[in-house]
Amino acid sequence: MPPARPHLLGIDDGPFDRRRDATVPLVSVMMEGADLVEGVAVGSFPIDGEGVTAYLAEWIRGQRWRAALQGIVLGGISIAGLALVDVTALAKRLDLPVLVVTRRNPAGSTLGTALEAAGLHDRLPLLARTPPARRLAGGLYVAWAGTDEPTAAHLVRASCRKANVPEPLRLAHLIATALVRGASYGRV
Repeated sequence: MPPARPHLLGIDDGPFDRRRDATVPLVSVMMEGADLVEGVAVGSFPIDGEGVTAYLAEWIRGQRWRAALQGIVLGGISIAGLALVDVTALAKRLDLPVLVVTRRNPAGSTLGTALEAAGLHDRLPLLARTPPARRLAGGLYVAWAGTDEPTAAHLVRASCRKANVPEPLRLAHLIATALVRGASYGRV
């Protein structure tokens, strides 16, 4: 079991306009527990780009706090539009648990329809092999790779405070939004 105050890295992308933007800012926030920010990093990724799993693995490996991490938290498997993270491959590459946390059950997602409409049929098998999400206490849905359900649940619980979302992910969302819009807004 990880420590009571695990070091987690939350990653989220900023808003974008497909007609104007070529890339999307990515923000990672490393925290100990739910109340101590220990680092923030900013990157970018092409909208609907390929290779986001490899990009994230290298980006995370290059962050100075990589050795202290006990897990990665994402707000979904799509980043920068329709770039899909292979959660299992990312967990293996980093030798860390990867958690995908959402407020809604992803089983009802229209992501497959969006991929088909965009002509990205080659990404459908990755979507199909994404680990299924389970509903945890508090109403969050969590999918995970590189760990078991009790550890995934512990990591989520230990990192929630203000909102019913892990703080590293919530803060990454706020910062990414502020980078693009000048101020943060909305729910994670």
